[in-house]
Amino acid sequence: MFDRAARHASSAGPAGGAGGTTSYAALQGADAAWAKAKAQKAGKPQGPPPNFVQEVQTPLSQSVQYDVIMCGGTLGIFLACSLQLKGLKVAVVERGPLQGRQQEWNISRKELQELVHEGLLSTDEVDECISIEFNPVRAGFHGSQEVWTRDVLNLGVKPDMLIAKMRHKFEAAGGKVFERTVAQGVRVHPNGVALQLQADQHDVTGQLLIDCMGNFSPIVRQVRWGHKPDGVCMVVGSCCRGFDDNTTGDVIYTNDPIQPASSVMPDLQCFWEAFPSGSGATDRTTYMFTYVDAQPTRPSLLAMMEEYWKLMPKYQGIDLDHIEPLRILFGWFPTYRDSPLKTPFDRVLQIGDASGIQSPLSFGGFGAMARHLSRLQRAVLEAIQAKALDQEALATINAYNPGLSAAWMFQRAMSVRPNHSSNPNFINRLLGVNFRSMHTRGDWVLKPFMQDVVQFVPLTMTLLGQLTTDPLVIPQIFKHIGILPVLGWVRHFLALAVYTIVSKVRGLAHYWPPKATSRKQFLKNRRVDSWKYGCGLDYSQ
Repeated sequence: MFDRAARHASSAGPAGGAGGTTSYAALQGADAAWAKAKAQKAGKPQGPPPNFVQEVQTPLSQSVQYDVIMCGGTLGIFLACSLQLKGLKVAVVERGPLQGRQQEWNISRKELQELVHEGLLSTDEVDECISIEFNPVRAGFHGSQEVWTRDVLNLGVKPDMLIAKMRHKFEAAGGKVFERTVAQGVRVHPNGVALQLQADQHDVTGQLLIDCMGNFSPIVRQVRWGHKPDGVCMVVGSCCRGFDDNTTGDVIYTNDPIQPASSVMPDLQCFWEAFPSGSGATDRTTYMFTYVDAQPTRPSLLAMMEEYWKLMPKYQGIDLDHIEPLRILFGWFPTYRDSPLKTPFDRVLQIGDASGIQSPLSFGGFGAMARHLSRLQRAVLEAIQAKALDQEALATINAYNPGLSAAWMFQRAMSVRPNHSSNPNFINRLLGVNFRSMHTRGDWVLKPFMQDVVQFVPLTMTLLGQLTTDPLVIPQIFKHIGILPVLGWVRHFLALAVYTIVSKVRGLAHYWPPKATSRKQFLKNRRVDSWKYGCGLDYSQ
């Protein structure tokens, strides 16, 4: 089945944009990168760090061409267009064609409406990009009662159409796109930043360079050199035709306990996510994912893909002979505890997956980009206007986020440490009780968590529900996760409480600070952002 799927995907050609490579050769390439990451010794750089970004003392000889250079256009085009429409002069540099992939992005309508709120698209234009809408969606765990809800990740959006619309608006407003253009390096000067391109192209200069090149950005590679990922989400999947019962989605589901030590994926909990696809009435996208560390014993993507075809029929209740593969999907997504990433350079800023702002539980960056779009637009505009482009000022845009840091324990709870014995059904038991507790208390508790937003009161209510419903699982949590990680998590939990109290007392949920024209006001506004977004009060249903 895998060979058949790979041949079909290869004949269809690679889809554009992030996650769009679907060929067998691309899978081998991703697997080779994953093997290299596993082989890395923690804290021991393999040779000298790359020198992609260089800081020089000589000023640029001419005025900069652009206010902002956006490196990485698949998700960067959204912020680039927003900034261009606000009056900045922006260039987008993309190493491949600037186009979206064929495989849909799944998102909630609330997140998609951020594009309307920011004036990037009209409601009608957004609706044109939606290929399918479905309800309800399910969360379920082996041996536990299923939870059903509505309007969470229930839209399938066509990335190719969405990005084409954004590009058209960006260029119509005067924005410049450099596509099929590979960046060779960055020079940071006192009066600007220069992006070095291929030998036959001139440098592109600007006041600020924004790195939206994803998890494997060469700039992030330099900054994190010698740091092994703290966690990894491994994902494989497919879009296949032939599912007759195809009207609901699964946000997260398990139908087995932790895989036994004798399996291809030893001591791992396999999770499933599945949605109807807009390409046909019987087309369905099915992902299998798991959370691991980057130890050498972890399975390869190829082994995981082969296991996927063995396990998927049981999960979907279908015979593989009765379905037609359209695309294969795969990837590994490294995550780091010290996220979001604070830039160590003047005039360089990470956003999106490059910054690590997405939840460690997520393997898609579009939702996080949409959620933070308004915050990032304001921050970049004010940084340019207030000339707050030094490292210290830009680092406040990616300030400490207790909600994001608190999510780390959730990933740890959903994975199994190497050489550590756990009750095979511990993860299912823990998640089953938690989701049931959230569902009982209502959407205001359940939906933020299902959309990767951690808020203090809903989280506290869930923990109390866990404690009263299944108190005997508490000692197992300490055993499974470890005492020190739990104690470290308590610090983030308390910070989440402080950020919530400060935000509530100061009325920040619906407060927008005055536009910064000075460095002092810029820094004050970033503190407001960090409090509000750090405790999830930017989210409302």
